[in-house]
Amino acid sequence: MKPIKPIKKTVAGRFPRDKIYYIFFSLAVILTGLFVSNSYYLQVLTFIGINSILALSLNMLMGYAGQVSLGHAAFYGIGAYTTAILTVHYNLSPWLALPCAIFIAIFVAFLVGIPTLKLTGFYLGMGTLGFGMIVNIIFREWTDLTGGASGFVGIPSLELGPVSFYSMRNYFYLVWAALLLSIIVCKRLVNSRIGRALRSIHDSAHAAEAVGINTRNLKIQVFVLSAAFAALAGFLYAHLVSFISPGSFDFMMSVRIVTMVVIGGMASIWGSLLGASLLTLLPEWLHAFSDFEMVVYGLILMLIMIVLPQGLTKGLIDIYERSKKKDNS
Repeated sequence: MKPIKPIKKTVAGRFPRDKIYYIFFSLAVILTGLFVSNSYYLQVLTFIGINSILALSLNMLMGYAGQVSLGHAAFYGIGAYTTAILTVHYNLSPWLALPCAIFIAIFVAFLVGIPTLKLTGFYLGMGTLGFGMIVNIIFREWTDLTGGASGFVGIPSLELGPVSFYSMRNYFYLVWAALLLSIIVCKRLVNSRIGRALRSIHDSAHAAEAVGINTRNLKIQVFVLSAAFAALAGFLYAHLVSFISPGSFDFMMSVRIVTMVVIGGMASIWGSLLGASLLTLLPEWLHAFSDFEMVVYGLILMLIMIVLPQGLTKGLIDIYERSKKKDNS
């Protein structure tokens, strides 16, 4: 007897629902780029796209595999500094620097993940926190290569043939195209056998091992994948701002990424986009509280965990479904 293949959810019996979401997402991005002419607004939207890639990368590790990381900004910084060093010091094309940045992040993640991912819970968080602090110290102290605390200047703008990404509209399209590609890759992974194995590790690593899942290898693989996406975000950030410094990749940045994931919703692909959008726009709204940034993020995390512990995306959906049931009854 042949195994029954899972049936994909479709809309109007024709297209899988995910494809409909991707089409609407693409149309929304295209129309936004066409109708938003203010370069400041386009820049903010571009930062939302970069932060969404970051949140998505950590969500794969933390939301689906259940592995806490408090040093994720290190991989973000590795991507940014690698492309900066290669393009400025060695005059390498940024498009050749991109795979180098991703490869170095993957290599570092593999070396760090082998011992660190043997830890669990609080100890894993402390291990990744230590790794993030070490990388940030390297960025700050290796002055000849990284520019030290003064930062790294002169990072070139991206160009692709006749298309220049110095234009904020073009860069907006580039970043959101990279985000769409990242969403598609993560969505396909989550819906695959590997994704189901990751969720089983999140629920219970011992139970996953009992049914034959190699939890250690899978944890390292998802750790490496999340580092690769974070390095991509770092590459896009470096060529957008043309200046990077260690302060952009410190512990506070790691806290922001964790907050994006928690607010948007753990184990939610689209929730990563929502959480990144809110956390990117929040500093624009709260200039008066810039000196109390850590306190504000802490209060937001407490409020979300108390009121909507599943995050905004799943929490709001649950509220809507409960209200719909009440109306029907």
